[in-house]
Amino acid sequence: MVAERAGTSVATVSLVANGKDAGHVSAQNAERVRQAIAELGYVADHAARALASGSSNLVVFVTPDASNPYFGAVIRGLRAGLGDAYQLLVSVTGEGDVPTAAALGRLAALRPAGVVVDAPSEAFLEELRLDTALVLLDAPRLPTTTAEAASGAVAADRRAVSVDFDLLGGVRALLDHLHVLGHRQLGYLGGRTATDTFLLRRLLLEREAAVRGMRVHADDRAESIIDLEAAAAAFVDSWPRWRDAGVTALVCATDTHAYGVLQSARAMGMPVPGELAVVGFDDLASSVVSDPPLTSVRLPGEALGRAGAEQLLARIEGRTVAPAPVIGADLVIRASTIGR
Repeated sequence: MVAERAGTSVATVSLVANGKDAGHVSAQNAERVRQAIAELGYVADHAARALASGSSNLVVFVTPDASNPYFGAVIRGLRAGLGDAYQLLVSVTGEGDVPTAAALGRLAALRPAGVVVDAPSEAFLEELRLDTALVLLDAPRLPTTTAEAASGAVAADRRAVSVDFDLLGGVRALLDHLHVLGHRQLGYLGGRTATDTFLLRRLLLEREAAVRGMRVHADDRAESIIDLEAAAAAFVDSWPRWRDAGVTALVCATDTHAYGVLQSARAMGMPVPGELAVVGFDDLASSVVSDPPLTSVRLPGEALGRAGAEQLLARIEGRTVAPAPVIGADLVIRASTIGR
């Protein structure tokens, strides 16, 4: 019907409707097709196309928490990088949960063109069986040998490409800053998930602190899900142990954890940074206006998403692409650490 209304072939309509008319259909014919589509209210049947071609134009992004502003930035980067040819579907695993291979297998029924998974665990990757294009974000492999642990570098032996942050560079900048300020005993408030990125942050922090004559006080009790109130409660529970150990600076797995710490410290009458310096990871927009403004290791989620989209498109389209980049992680210094 669209072809008849526009006076073109069905093949021409298909090219225009699927956004593949550039270089194949004249501007005049493409405009006639678009006008006919608008007049008839035509909507492409993507399910039927997926059955016929074996895949759809869907890209599935699996994330543990879409409400977190950090993941919102990743989604913006993915959306911008994918462009108009693909539709982004967000699948949320839930607070503190990591994706499972079984859940991702169920998503395969949608016949996605590609899948992007943020912050998975190594166990997830070992169980994964997926035939579609796959890219991982913020999925550093934990060191498995003494040499890897000493260097901070690990071999890239996975089936899927991973776009990661330079966590080692960020941790070193953070510790150098705290060391100059005179801090030697550090607490660490971790994230209660099985994602390797949080585990690696703690491992790097402990190793690099020891090199600088500093000590990190971290244990499984000092952690929470990525939630302000949960982090505030975890800090209240852990502070007596840290205080007795002489802790003067606290590193938090995310900015959201740090916001909870700042809330509890204020309620306890504890001056920051006078009695306790506080640092986070992410550098969310709210860190500029927190009380006090938060020193944080910037993890640019939008840049991560864009780079992930570039890697995924190359695999979907069978193009050669440069190796996955390592996204810089810079320390942004604010009032939560200076002025001690």
